[in-house]
Amino acid sequence: MKNLIRLLVIGLGLVLLSGCNGDPRSARGFRLPDGDAEAGLEAFIDMECNQCHTVRGEELPIIPGQDPPYFELGGEVTRVKTYGELVTSIINPSHKLATGYAKEVIAVGDESKMEVYNEFMTVQQLTDIVMFLQTHYDVRIPEHRYPTYPYP
Repeated sequence: MKNLIRLLVIGLGLVLLSGCNGDPRSARGFRLPDGDAEAGLEAFIDMECNQCHTVRGEELPIIPGQDPPYFELGGEVTRVKTYGELVTSIINPSHKLATGYAKEVIAVGDESKMEVYNEFMTVQQLTDIVMFLQTHYDVRIPEHRYPTYPYP
């Protein structure tokens, strides 16, 4: 009986604590307004994001004197690129470095080579660029083949 009471008290405490969000850096409740995809394309070009990035399905102007590598954004992915992931990639590019590229091409040490635009990009430009990019991702469910075994 004593153990049952202990378990109930511990369980109740865990339930109460699960409702608390103790991390002051939590993104819970944070949401930027939706942007405009057409304005996002304009902001993408104005901020010269096309200096290093291409966007699947878009013909972007080439910046004279800029050589590849170009990092493609958009295209087929196996999971949704969330709003939060895209915002984070823009405002904190070193948070998660892109995969599929040689590290020395995209980073110096653990820091992304992508310029941080936080001091001169407006929130409107950010939300517009995110909306523009989201329209270029195409989620495909990966094909999985189950092995078949011969039956006796």
